[in-house]
Amino acid sequence: MTAAPAPASARPLRRALRAPAADRGNALPAGAWWLWALGLATAASRTTNPLVLGLLVGVAGYVVAARRTDAPWARSYGAFVKLGLFVVALRLVFSVFLGSSIPGSHTVFVLPELPLPDWAQGVRIGGRVTAEQLVFSLYDGMKLATLLICVGAANALANPARLLKSLPGALYEAGVAVVVAMTFAPNMVADVVRLRTARRLRGRPTGGVRAVAQIGLPVLEGALERSVAVAASMDARGYGRTARVPAAVRHTTNVLTLGGLLGVCAGTYGLLAAQGAVYGLPLLLAGLVAAMAGLRLGGRRSVRTRYRPDRWGVRAWLVAGSGAAVAAAMIRAGAVDPAAMRPGVVPLTAPVLPLWPAAAVLIGLLPALVAPLPPSDRAADRPVRRGKEQA
Repeated sequence: MTAAPAPASARPLRRALRAPAADRGNALPAGAWWLWALGLATAASRTTNPLVLGLLVGVAGYVVAARRTDAPWARSYGAFVKLGLFVVALRLVFSVFLGSSIPGSHTVFVLPELPLPDWAQGVRIGGRVTAEQLVFSLYDGMKLATLLICVGAANALANPARLLKSLPGALYEAGVAVVVAMTFAPNMVADVVRLRTARRLRGRPTGGVRAVAQIGLPVLEGALERSVAVAASMDARGYGRTARVPAAVRHTTNVLTLGGLLGVCAGTYGLLAAQGAVYGLPLLLAGLVAAMAGLRLGGRRSVRTRYRPDRWGVRAWLVAGSGAAVAAAMIRAGAVDPAAMRPGVVPLTAPVLPLWPAAAVLIGLLPALVAPLPPSDRAADRPVRRGKEQA
């Protein structure tokens, strides 16, 4: 039996929901990807449940696999995953050798304890290692690793050049320094892959301390040279040049911008802290208003125009809104069911996956459906389409 054809009225809706192929005109703004990733990172900061954290990592990894391109910065996601695993291992090592304030009754092993003077009370090196402190350290390390992986997802999906192009005029002076910082890590990862491939083709080892030492210096030098070359080209094109404005406007801009950014930092810390949600949101909103007013005034100093500015369409707002929805749901879950979001370790209990927060995390998969397809996927689909047409 063959399925009945879709009605003619449903075809335009299906065509509108289908993700188009990415090009210069419909590519998502880099800010949308960063807002999505920061929403996932905010959600990760509200829980220590390893099941929820693993779900967040899975959501970020799936979106990256579905929508990243072949650009050099897209290869940095794997490096962030490895960095997250290293952070978890380092947190466990610190807990084993430096101890923990978490009491526990299940002794795993005992290390020789180093005696310390009286002024170092409360600090110990070695001694008894309990299962409770290891589990607490594992949960804490997984939370930090998830934050790093979410940031790595933004680095892999967002084009640094498009992000810098969308900066407000008041931040043009810092743009040269920002481009060096944002392109250094992706370029370094690309150079590592290139040099390891070249050594493998020559029959030389790619692992070990000696190989790392031989690769390290060319990688650092090449990545820094490429980043500085991009910054020099930006400076040659007039990026960062400013016009003269009255001193009163300049001072007002500085006060509003700095005060607003401080308010944003304090409000964000209040939202991420366990008991700061009462003052965090008002302070964050006030800081955003002041910072936007300062950036608006600072835009008068800009003397350059934007070529093909990024436009925020429906798909960009859906991507950014999905991250914000995940963050809001996790903040609400932390207030409604704190025991499930932060499982206890004294006594040891198995973590339970909360159903509706887990379903809310799946909203973060929306970019994999609505974001434009990268060019690599479009090229991979061509032989299949030709084969269908020939058949």
